[in-house]
Amino acid sequence: MPNAARLVAALSLALIAFLVSGLVMPLMPEGMDFGYFTWVNVGLGVLCGWVVMGKRAGRGITPAINNGVTGVLSLLFWGLFVQGAYEMFRQAMRNRFDGPFEALGAIFTIGFDYGLTIMVPSIIWTLLVGGVLAGLATEYAWRQWR
Repeated sequence: MPNAARLVAALSLALIAFLVSGLVMPLMPEGMDFGYFTWVNVGLGVLCGWVVMGKRAGRGITPAINNGVTGVLSLLFWGLFVQGAYEMFRQAMRNRFDGPFEALGAIFTIGFDYGLTIMVPSIIWTLLVGGVLAGLATEYAWRQWR
C-alpha cells in the first residue's frame, strides 16, 4: 500500500544511488561506456527504498537507522548483481565463456571485482551517511503523515 514513508524511502535511495553512481564512474577503467548505468542504479534505488525500507518504517529511531543501512546494503547488493549480470551478458555476446555455467559464475566474479573497485572511503562514507539520513527521513515521514 503506498504511503509517504515508502515514497520518501524510494526517493532517498534514488538520490543516494545517483550520487554514488557519479562517484563510481571515475574509478572504472578509462573509456568504459556507462550507457544507462546511472538510471539503472536510480531505478534500483527506488525499488529498494519502496520495498525494503518503506515497509519497515515506524518502529523507532534506532530501527530507523538500521533500516537505512539495510536499505543501502540491499541497494549495493542489487546494484553489483545487476551491473555484473549486464557485464557478463556483454562478454557472453563476444563468446568469452565456454559454457552457460561459466557465464553464470562470472556474474558473481564480476560483481565481486566491481565491489572491490568501489570500496574507497568516499563511497563507503556516502553510503553510510546517506543510509542513516534516509532511514531517519523515512521514519520522520511515517510519523508525520500516517
